[in-house]
Amino acid sequence: MESRPDHTGTRIGMWLFLYTEIILFGGLFVLYAVYFHKYPAAFAENGKELNRVIGALNTIILLVSSFTVAASITAIRQKAKNLCLLLLAISFLCGAVFLINKYFEWSHKFAIGIYPNSPALNGGTPGKNIFFGLYYVITGLHGLHVIIGMTLLGLSFLFVYQDKITAQRFAMLENSGLYWHLVDLIWIFVFPLFYLIL
Repeated sequence: MESRPDHTGTRIGMWLFLYTEIILFGGLFVLYAVYFHKYPAAFAENGKELNRVIGALNTIILLVSSFTVAASITAIRQKAKNLCLLLLAISFLCGAVFLINKYFEWSHKFAIGIYPNSPALNGGTPGKNIFFGLYYVITGLHGLHVIIGMTLLGLSFLFVYQDKITAQRFAMLENSGLYWHLVDLIWIFVFPLFYLIL
């Protein structure tokens, strides 16, 4: 009797893992809310120092990548291998552009002396220090998740190319897509909390 992959089991396992990720970022967002309540004026003032154009551009980039990831799953289920590969490549490229934008944004902050344990932050108000501390922790952790997501997308691309992911066996691609959607969802919360704060 031929064994069949347990798509339901792998899907449930992935959802449980994503739940732990939601708890992690949820805790950080609660921490942000507590300190925002304590230093609302400082958070609003320092939020203006972030580049809203780059933040908005990165939001659009991740939304596009989420669409292409979802479309790649539909494509492989319809046996459109080449289309699936193209969509995964676009998603991977979007992730790379996101990280490049984030690199330039962080580089600018470092150039003007705003980085963890810098004199500008240590000598500033507690609200400013905490705001940028949270900014670097949360956006840095999110960036790490983008790298992990890109790794999963890259592996999925390779396995689709090698016909290890097919219309009958696409659980890995589906789980990679779920992870990428989580990365997108987290950024949807990060963007207004840091960049659109009033």
